[in-house]
Amino acid sequence: MSDVLKALKLLKEKKWIDLTHTFGPSSPHFAALKDAEVSTAFDHNDGFFVQNFSFPGQYGTHIDTPIHFVPNQRYLEEMDLKELVLPMIVIDKSDEVRKNPDFTIQVDDILTFEKEYGEIEPDTFVAIRTDWSKRWPDQEALENKDDASVGHTPGWSVEALSFLFNERSIKAVGHETFDTDAAKDVQKNGRLIAEYYVLEQDTFQIELLTNLDQIPPKGAAIFALAPKFEKASGFPVRAFAILP
Repeated sequence: MSDVLKALKLLKEKKWIDLTHTFGPSSPHFAALKDAEVSTAFDHNDGFFVQNFSFPGQYGTHIDTPIHFVPNQRYLEEMDLKELVLPMIVIDKSDEVRKNPDFTIQVDDILTFEKEYGEIEPDTFVAIRTDWSKRWPDQEALENKDDASVGHTPGWSVEALSFLFNERSIKAVGHETFDTDAAKDVQKNGRLIAEYYVLEQDTFQIELLTNLDQIPPKGAAIFALAPKFEKASGFPVRAFAILP
């Protein structure tokens, strides 16, 4: 048996966790985007079943590539396959978010994590667990707007991201919300500066992850599979993790 087949046999013996929401026309999405649409092109009376799908690239659990925010950067088709398979780190801040939906992860939160689990290794995928995905598929609960229509959702601080990319040399990040930035930071800054920062690093992020509560802080690997559509700035993914 080849080394590849031995490795595959070993992986198949491990537990696999789906990190992807099932999505469709009625699924939650970023408010500025149109609903997905599905129609039947041919049915079994025609001899085969074929559907037409229409949806924005940033829909459901999805990958954002550098060109999504940064001009003249890479599209999805230009992402190397090995970039999309990475060791996975999960920083659990669900208790903090439960108490404060405006929570933003800071450098101190990362250092506290490292005191318990060791320094975050280079070329890893770092996800922040907030349990926000448990609000799926309720659009209003995910947006979490108050009586003044102001959203309250958690996110990354630029300082934390800068620390991870510059001091720990990580590869990519992920989260359970629509945006990288906390809603309060979007309101303050008028734009998504944390998301821009990530994509400016010539890498990707995955939004609307789920089941992070089933992933250990260290030791798992994430796979992010997406169609190789021409000149795509992002696309729904089938992301999953293999546990140690």
